[in-house]
Amino acid sequence: MSEHFDVHGGARLVGEVDVVGAKNSVLKLMAAALLAEGTTTITNCPQILDVPLMADVLRSVGCDVVIDGDTAKITTPAELSHRADSAAMGKLRASVCVLGPLVGRLKQAVVALPGGDAIGSRPLDMHQNGLRKLGATSTIEHGCVVAKADGLHGAQIWLDFPSVGATENILMAAVLAEGTTVIDNAAREPEIVDICTMLTEMGAKVEGAGTSTLTVEGVEKLHPTEHRVIGDRIVGATWAFAAAMTRGDLTVRGVNPHYLDLVLDKLRLAGAEVETFDDKGFRIVQNERPKAVDWVTLPYPGFATDLQPFAVALSAVSEGTSMITENIYEARFRFIEEMMRLSGDARTDGHHAVVRGVEKLSSAPVWAADIRAGAGLVLAGLCADGVTEVWDVFHIDRGYPHFVENLNRLGARIERVAGEPERA
Repeated sequence: MSEHFDVHGGARLVGEVDVVGAKNSVLKLMAAALLAEGTTTITNCPQILDVPLMADVLRSVGCDVVIDGDTAKITTPAELSHRADSAAMGKLRASVCVLGPLVGRLKQAVVALPGGDAIGSRPLDMHQNGLRKLGATSTIEHGCVVAKADGLHGAQIWLDFPSVGATENILMAAVLAEGTTVIDNAAREPEIVDICTMLTEMGAKVEGAGTSTLTVEGVEKLHPTEHRVIGDRIVGATWAFAAAMTRGDLTVRGVNPHYLDLVLDKLRLAGAEVETFDDKGFRIVQNERPKAVDWVTLPYPGFATDLQPFAVALSAVSEGTSMITENIYEARFRFIEEMMRLSGDARTDGHHAVVRGVEKLSSAPVWAADIRAGAGLVLAGLCADGVTEVWDVFHIDRGYPHFVENLNRLGARIERVAGEPERA
């Protein structure tokens, strides 16, 4: 049975909300547990659908995984299977991050091609090329990435683009390779720093986390650890946009505001009052209609592509005209088609979208294409006349724990409703 959200317009969000562990970090940390025999404990895990899916992927190669609230205990055996072809692989993009650990530890892997959000092509060329530099062969056969090596050795690896996934897979293979690996043009995201921190806790030798150059000195083996996931900056930013769009007053705790410096600076330009609390959180107060600002997605520390739907939604209710430029995933602008159902005034041209703000959106049935688009449509529904039906909400559940409950507690009125949509 399908589910949708009935989102009642006219809400002003006020109060405090806590942000838990980062979706874009926890799944990779779970995969890193494959590198060491024994039980690794990961705390501050978000209670989202992707965590049990990743647990199924790990079980498919022989791990025992127990999830209890916000804690995941992963027991990795001495003998692992190199085949990760669980049905769960097709449901989340992050499943491909088991490739690096399996090649690093077993010197071979057969990993089913991943699924995930429909936001555009995300090829695995850089993942494979990095493994080849380390001494492995890597091909695509029968819907799987197949990699094998007699042994792995350090290498100088240049990434054509600072891909988070490629950086993670190469890093996790390199920590058990013989010699020194240097990854240039590496991703710099806080989630990369988080996995480097955990690998170091496991006994890896990694330098340069948070910079564009990672240096890895291979070690013979790693040991299990206990690690706390960093707060989810994308969820934190979602609440920041929610406050700005609904002319609300939200205090967001559990995320380092410095991960969101650019977002918070842009919201100041839009008219918000912003207060930060060291590395613990921030407060957003928006008293007037937001002013239009321009947004450009870039790799971190630039504006995250995951936040582009919120930039579009904010622009749709702002005073003036905004230009949004998407440089990462070409299909992100599918979100604009749904915003136009809500009477948003937007036009796209290649990588650019021009959005003219309106005073009030108009409710309509809309469909979420991915996690962030779904959350963006909910926020847009809060700014619309009437009741907006947001369909395919399983996407939202993959990225936002207790989303409906938190929104209702902050002053929104949203119901989760079972039933089939009129549209096929």
